Amino acid sequence: MPKIEQKQTVVNQIKENLDGASSVVLVDYRGLTVEEDTKLRKSLREANVVYRVFKNTMMHFAFEGTEFDSLNQHLEGPSAIAISYEDPTAGPRVLNQSAKDFEALEFKAGVVEGTYYDNSGIQAIASIPPRDELLSKLLGSLQSPLSNFARVVKAVADKVEEGGLETAASLAVEKTEANESETTEA
Repeated sequence: MPKIEQKQTVVNQIKENLDGASSVVLVDYRGLTVEEDTKLRKSLREANVVYRVFKNTMMHFAFEGTEFDSLNQHLEGPSAIAISYEDPTAGPRVLNQSAKDFEALEFKAGVVEGTYYDNSGIQAIASIPPRDELLSKLLGSLQSPLSNFARVVKAVADKVEEGGLETAASLAVEKTEANESETTEA
């Protein structure tokens, strides 16, 4: 196979990896030991992140004309690419954790959901919790007022059965005032 066809095959492979990516991060891996690189690759694989090392010229050709074109300016020196598909913060988050353990690993830049971030921006993205964790926090904050409302409605219904509508109305006012004071204290 002629050399140009081999290069085109690599460029096409990179383009295939980029297809459907929610985030792409470039890192400088210079200075990582084999053991550190193995641990990094394992943790990225567990997070469903594709991590590869390609020649900068091959990545340059693959990035041209795509939303990742802005990364071309960072293709100097050794570059590795981490591609996330499902959770856009997975790659940056795992790389950031690894960079704390392996000082040689450095962020260059990244594109997350179509937006370019430099080194400091991608580190900020890396501090965002996983999507599942964010959703559970949101649901927890929505659930609290709803469960309080359900308890008030149940208490009112119980009082209507016990002592009539007048007693139930006074209980509803008490419960509402108590919930409002809890909310303002928190």
